[in-house]
Amino acid sequence: MKELFLKFDLSESEFNTALRLVAGAMCSLAEKDVDAAEDFKVCVTESALILKNCGFKSLCANFNVQNGVKVTLSGEGGQPAAADNELSLALIGALVEKCLIQRQGDVISSVTLEL
Repeated sequence: MKELFLKFDLSESEFNTALRLVAGAMCSLAEKDVDAAEDFKVCVTESALILKNCGFKSLCANFNVQNGVKVTLSGEGGQPAAADNELSLALIGALVEKCLIQRQGDVISSVTLEL
């Protein structure tokens, strides 16, 4: 199993580019086609935006490649609060095979994506 862990401050928007690059690299390791990799990168970016919208200060992303690609993105710190993320959630639901949303009350605290 190949695994990679990232953690960064959500206020630093340039890290979203690095997050997308890592998502693409992991799809390449899992031998996913270009279209699937692009969809996965969109979902990873939307998940990061969801956590930022919910008021988290930092994002932790744990990628692994074993029988496909899986990433769990979790929010840490900040002042988490409920936020409107319905459009992002609909997009994610349409583009990945499996999506697990973890909530603490009305706040989305973690998104797990599988491809």
